[in-house]
Amino acid sequence: MSSSPDYRLYAAWLAIAAAVAFVLWWLLPVLTPFLIAAVMAYVLSPVVQRLQQWLGEGFPKSLLVLVCETAFIGILLAVVALVVPVLFKEAARIQMQLPQLLDELKTHLEPVLLSWGFPIELDAQGLKAWLAKNADGLSDSALTSVMASLRIGGSVALAVVGNLVLIPVVLYYLLMDGHVALSHLRQWVPVHAQSTVDGFVQEADSVLGEYMRGQLSVMLILAAYYVIGLSLFGLSVAWPIGIFTGLAMFVPYVGFGVGLLLAALSGFLEMAPMQATLMLVVVFGVGQLFESFVLTPRLVGERIGLHPLAVIFALLAFGQLLGFVGVLMALPASAVLLVALRRLRERYMASRLYAG
Repeated sequence: MSSSPDYRLYAAWLAIAAAVAFVLWWLLPVLTPFLIAAVMAYVLSPVVQRLQQWLGEGFPKSLLVLVCETAFIGILLAVVALVVPVLFKEAARIQMQLPQLLDELKTHLEPVLLSWGFPIELDAQGLKAWLAKNADGLSDSALTSVMASLRIGGSVALAVVGNLVLIPVVLYYLLMDGHVALSHLRQWVPVHAQSTVDGFVQEADSVLGEYMRGQLSVMLILAAYYVIGLSLFGLSVAWPIGIFTGLAMFVPYVGFGVGLLLAALSGFLEMAPMQATLMLVVVFGVGQLFESFVLTPRLVGERIGLHPLAVIFALLAFGQLLGFVGVLMALPASAVLLVALRRLRERYMASRLYAG
């Protein structure tokens, strides 16, 4: 009988959580900049606290927050500045050299397919004609779409610019007063449940901290690996592609796929097809194995306890519900959910033992 209040309490909190989740989903277009700023604040808060302790309480916190936020945003902009010029450069090179690349692909691939028992003839001329016909149309269509969105009252452009301005402002106030907001939220928790909620929050914070530290280690190690690997094969854009591929690992599988695509486009334009293929197989094949079986299991997976299948499902589910923001939140949110399920299981097993 003594365990029944716990179940009623859990049911009440589950209903509250479901209601909050529905409201958040409904208000997602408005809350997106706040969610992004909250994730950034969670990452930067330990840094601000450590620097505050090191510099002393007399140092203005507002100045410290402003410096940390500026440095963090500067790093993000530097990564974007590394990748965007490469994309434009490679797009122009592809449009110029694609006909020659298709001829080389036909020359090298057809004998290989024939030796494997696949007498397939590649219509390189037809593909080149189709690409020449649609390349300009595709560019015009994209430009028309962008201009049309800008003409609709400027709503799309205004929303993007507004979010870019709003995120740093929200981030500043979260770093300054986030602890005050959390203390106010704690006052809404019933007194008899505060110890349970505090324990859950501390365990979830510990798991998220381990995830953040592990993920950062994986990103830095892979960035160095891809830069070195691509440089050894002589790729001219090894630095921007390698750094982007490593740092983009915070979005599992997406960062690897985009990096592989960029390296493939650049490699086949700069090298012989066999050399480019060898580069992709060696650098990205070994890198994926190294990340999947060594780095992530040891530095991330063991810390949060998520199976690879659970990671894939979480990415798909959160992406379906919340879009790109959901993909970013998938693993941290899954780690917190895992803590909740672990505690419910412990309660359930304890009640079974008590009943027995």
